[in-house]
Amino acid sequence: MRTVAEFRIEYLRQLSPQGRPLDELPAFAADNEELLKMFAAMLRARTFDAKAINLQRTGKLGTYAPCLGQEAAHVGVGAAMRPEDCLAIVYREIGTLFWRGVSMTEVLLYWGGDERGNNFAVPRHDFPWCVPIATQTLHAAGAAMAFKIRKEPRCAVAYIGDGGTSEGTFYEAMNLAGARQLPIVFVVVNNKWAISVPIEEQTACETLAQKGIAAGIPGVQVDGNDVIAVRDCMSQALEKARNGGGPTVVEALSYRLSDHTTADDASRYRDEAEVVEAWKTEPMIRLRKLLESRGVLDEAREQAMKAQFTREVDAAVQEYLNTPRQATDAMFEHLYANPPPYLEEQKELARRYAGTGRPSH
Repeated sequence: MRTVAEFRIEYLRQLSPQGRPLDELPAFAADNEELLKMFAAMLRARTFDAKAINLQRTGKLGTYAPCLGQEAAHVGVGAAMRPEDCLAIVYREIGTLFWRGVSMTEVLLYWGGDERGNNFAVPRHDFPWCVPIATQTLHAAGAAMAFKIRKEPRCAVAYIGDGGTSEGTFYEAMNLAGARQLPIVFVVVNNKWAISVPIEEQTACETLAQKGIAAGIPGVQVDGNDVIAVRDCMSQALEKARNGGGPTVVEALSYRLSDHTTADDASRYRDEAEVVEAWKTEPMIRLRKLLESRGVLDEAREQAMKAQFTREVDAAVQEYLNTPRQATDAMFEHLYANPPPYLEEQKELARRYAGTGRPSH
């Protein structure tokens, strides 16, 4: 008997949970203004997140997927990407969207049931929200194939959650990416829970990063609460892909501090002591402590940032609430070049009953 192949998964971390550098930090981390920008992006996302939940609770927004506790995984990825790269999101990566230029109003419109919120003004080439699990990975793989065929120095990035890695679509996307050595990075945000199913019941794998091995794709695990480590890891993976080195699977270990969505009650299946422990290592703490140790962040400056972001969020909420509703015709647009007769009948029925409050049957 002989060994024909061996594999290993590395774990990356730059900062301890207390904000102490564990080794020499990457070059970008020497720039305090850049780190402040990343801290601000995380704080901005958290401020928006809290407001969006309140809007849902008061009936002004539909079901919403919070990102509390996962801001570092999102901002670190966004900071590593180039504007011309292509992003395929799931349904909670607002930190990445905001970094790339998507507006708060667009996000609110989408979760308010208005598809115009999916029509990002910036960046135009990123994919819209994707609630069906794992289908966005194939979209990203297709974009990456186009980049390779056109010989464009661009990369695709596909997010997926820990539960989504059990979907066949995810494996199909990885197989295509590995076989064709496509310029793509799969980012698995492992927040420990696929709604109510814990990671231990989802898979027998020691890591989710190793799921890429079967497709010939190297995997790496990173502390997803360490925004410096996430950015550095993603920068390396993207640079490799951009230079023809093929795809990477990056597993970012984090924790979902909130409910899965506003339609969920995590207290029914999750031990409160586990959540209390997770709060001790949440991502804002370590970067805050690092910046405080460098003398570039204090309580007054952070409070001023919070106040600024609260004003931004409030302005976006007003813009969202003041946006006129679309006509019912919008539901039928962009489906067919030549709509079938039954859709035309439905369109006319919707026009007749729009705003009447009466049932249409």
